[in-house]
Amino acid sequence: MQQIFNFVIRNKTFLLFLLLFSIALALTIQSHSYHRSKFINSANFLTGGVYGTMNSVDQYFNLKTENDILAKENKQLREQLYNLNPQTDSTFIDSSYTNAHYKVTIADVYKNSYALPNNILTLNKGKNDSIKEDFGVITSNGIVGIIDNTSKNYATVLSILNTKSRINAKLKRSNHIGSLTWNSKLPSHVQLEDVSQYAPVKIGDTIETGGESSIFPKGIGIGTISSFESDISGDTYTIQVKLFNDMTNLGTVYILENLNRKEILNLENSSNE
Repeated sequence: MQQIFNFVIRNKTFLLFLLLFSIALALTIQSHSYHRSKFINSANFLTGGVYGTMNSVDQYFNLKTENDILAKENKQLREQLYNLNPQTDSTFIDSSYTNAHYKVTIADVYKNSYALPNNILTLNKGKNDSIKEDFGVITSNGIVGIIDNTSKNYATVLSILNTKSRINAKLKRSNHIGSLTWNSKLPSHVQLEDVSQYAPVKIGDTIETGGESSIFPKGIGIGTISSFESDISGDTYTIQVKLFNDMTNLGTVYILENLNRKEILNLENSSNE
């Protein structure tokens, strides 16, 4: 308390000046409408800036919650799209299997490799979440790979950036089919092989899933044609495909389960006997 008194005594002249200045400023603002409006605008600007900053900080810490909400909404929308009647919209349903229905599960990528010849991803969903081998994995932009192995709480994915990967794909514009592979060079590009020489291949055209398997629905985006060349035989093309996905930066993914896959495989196996 004594220190406060000493401070006031030492600075009494300055404190008196501040008091008189504050009184004069208050009287000026109250007696002149122009000065009053300027003061109110300045106060609103300062408080608005403070509230804006606080709101930005609050939004930043709520980003994960917002992302989770968006991921759940995307899951619901994708299930609706993949389960449309193929006769009304064949874009998202494999037209080879008219009763195909897909269940979508959200997962997070715990580990992602993309610089090796045979790259694998690890997801935080496994057998406890009804995840099994040969389920497809995609993002909002395009395909990622196929479930390769599972444990109770985790699953590994055979990435499309894996030399062992073979995925049915097609040219969106003409429906010509090919086999999607990777030559282990660039993580931004994969190759579409065995495309007929009669296909109207054009740089910039879209490549998407072909729908000739029970893993991915027809019409999921993969990438665009960046270049192409004829094979040695001259009968087919090898197409360089620039991926829609940035495979070096994956967070939330969607696991696709074809609910009719077992029935489809049993039917195909019995037909081959």
